[in-house]
Amino acid sequence: ISGPTRESRGSLLELTWNATEPLTLDDGSTRGFLEDGDTVTMTAWAPGPDGARIGIAEVTGTILPAR
Repeated sequence: ISGPTRESRGSLLELTWNATEPLTLDDGSTRGFLEDGDTVTMTAWAPGPDGARIGIAEVTGTILPAR
C-alpha cells in the first residue's frame, strides 16, 4: 500500500513518478514503464501474530507485445 513518502511508493507508476524518475536495473538499463519482454515477479506478505510475516503466493509473468 502506498504512503506519503518517496520510500513508500507502491507501484511502478509511483516509483518512477510517472516515468520522470526511471529505475535503474541490475544490468544498467532503465525503466519508467514495463516493456515487451520484461518479466515481473510479485510476492506479498501479511502481518501475522506476534510480528511474524505470513507469505502469500508468488506470481511471475512476461509482458508480451500487443497484437
